[in-house]
Amino acid sequence: MQLEFHHINFVSTDVNRMHEFYTSVLGLKDIPLENFPRPSETKEKGYSGEIKFATDGVMQMHLAEKNLDVAYKHNNHINPVERGHIAFRTDDIASFLKFLDHKKIPYSDYGTTFAKEWHQVFFHDPEGNIVEVHQKV
Repeated sequence: MQLEFHHINFVSTDVNRMHEFYTSVLGLKDIPLENFPRPSETKEKGYSGEIKFATDGVMQMHLAEKNLDVAYKHNNHINPVERGHIAFRTDDIASFLKFLDHKKIPYSDYGTTFAKEWHQVFFHDPEGNIVEVHQKV
């Protein structure tokens, strides 16, 4: 089971303003939305908030519209679009979940709720920061 740093997620009430800042001030390049297929939101599941993506060629920034109801809607205790998170990619999400269970670290398994091609899991570090680990599916 390998982990590699993948992205930083910031949430905002004005995603366009944030995207403009990171692309025009820091020179990050836009990543087209088509590169991140998302499931459609339903009353019971999903998230249709605005999202934009940028990169320096190595690291990605995911800029998402703040939504305080996502965890409640999915019967989970961690909301990844309440205040943002850092994210790592694994090559074996099942082994990583077993590792979290072994360490007795509670997590929210959103599966492919937010991204059609990623299985995403969220948990807190010791200070309450949100951490994502995902695997391409």
